[in-house]
Amino acid sequence: MQDLIHTQSLFSALVGTWFICYTNFPMWLKGDKINPTFNYSVTTQKGEKVLLDEVKYLKKGKEKTIIGYDYQNDKDSTAFVWRGKGILGLLKSKWRVALIDPKGQWTVIAFSKTLFTPEGVDIISRIPAISEGTIQEIKGLMEKDPELKKHLTSLEKLSK
Repeated sequence: MQDLIHTQSLFSALVGTWFICYTNFPMWLKGDKINPTFNYSVTTQKGEKVLLDEVKYLKKGKEKTIIGYDYQNDKDSTAFVWRGKGILGLLKSKWRVALIDPKGQWTVIAFSKTLFTPEGVDIISRIPAISEGTIQEIKGLMEKDPELKKHLTSLEKLSK
């Protein structure tokens, strides 16, 4: 992965709003949940610095939010465990920052299989749509990583 492996840098790089531009996650591909975004901010849980993770989307014209916390892996600063807030606290999922733009404009997130979801990837960006040139650059980088490469054929562009 590029240079942002340092814990503080990665936290800082993730803070803010990200638009999901390409994905193979079934929840986004069904079509009933549109315009999904990841919204990260730094907070403290049980004395530990974590990311507050708010996933926002529209369903039937109404904004919905899924809230959880991302705990960074002690041994791999690019890896996180998401835990839901409230009733969703029973759920957890593992994800990692697989690729990140050195300028902080896009990233590729790889997530592991859970009881409810398959493994997959999201290509997220600071802006709602990624240019064709940038997406080709990202796919070229994904091609070099066996774990990411296997998801290239199933990635779909989310319409904006």
